[in-house]
Amino acid sequence: MKKNFFKLAFVLGVCVIMTSCYTVTATIGSGSQTGEKKVGHNHFLIAGLVPVGIADVKEMAGGAKDYTVTVTHSFVDGLLSAITGGLYTPTTTIVKK
Repeated sequence: MKKNFFKLAFVLGVCVIMTSCYTVTATIGSGSQTGEKKVGHNHFLIAGLVPVGIADVKEMAGGAKDYTVTVTHSFVDGLLSAITGGLYTPTTTIVKK
């Protein structure tokens, strides 16, 4: 019985640790030209279903015609999501000009 419990705990632990973090990258125009980077944060509730605050990509780009946008989960984003049990799920937006 104890052996099965540890196997189950191990499998559940691996499932929690190995959950995928997604990264989405979009290239606008010719993409990043200067390498200048601005970072913004998006705030969501209930596992990302309810947007509370979203970074304004056009404002972050500052009128540039060519830039790259990346939306990802940082380690801190994942930690905050885990601590709140998925009620608060932030993401990070990076704009490279």
